[in-house]
Amino acid sequence: MKELIPAEIIESKIYLIRGQKIMLSMHLAELYGIETRVLNQAVKRNIQRFPEDFMFQINEKEADRLVSQNVIPHKKYFGGSLPYAFTEHGAIMLATVLNSAVAVQASIQVVRAFVKLREMLSANKELAHKLALLENRIEKHDGEIKAIFNAIRQLMASPETKKKGSIGFRGGKDV
Repeated sequence: MKELIPAEIIESKIYLIRGQKIMLSMHLAELYGIETRVLNQAVKRNIQRFPEDFMFQINEKEADRLVSQNVIPHKKYFGGSLPYAFTEHGAIMLATVLNSAVAVQASIQVVRAFVKLREMLSANKELAHKLALLENRIEKHDGEIKAIFNAIRQLMASPETKKKGSIGFRGGKDV
């Protein structure tokens, strides 16, 4: 089966808002091949299927942040009202509400994109943990390495010349 939209495009439409990975209603409508207002109507008719952990409406501050980060060109892009943000579970539920062949296929791609991001984050967490362990090891040895260098420097330093008494016969009066 040929993909409707490349995975990279879907992945680029997943944002982090309120600590959750989400997709905006206008982007999901585009993926599902419908108008945003049709998507919003379907959600409102089935609002009981969309608890807060599936979908929420973004606020003004979040909209401003999306504009400032060049995620969207301008707030007019929203079409007059603030968009809904759908989590992975909300995007799946949305496909069941829309119940079209395009929505089903698009939802499969959306789920795959969310899963891929989750795998990438998991791999990054593992790498970050290993890096932290390595840093701790290096920091532990840091003091030891400095002590070794100080000892080497002391060995390389020329010994201070002390005034020694002369050896041999001293001439003079009362010796």
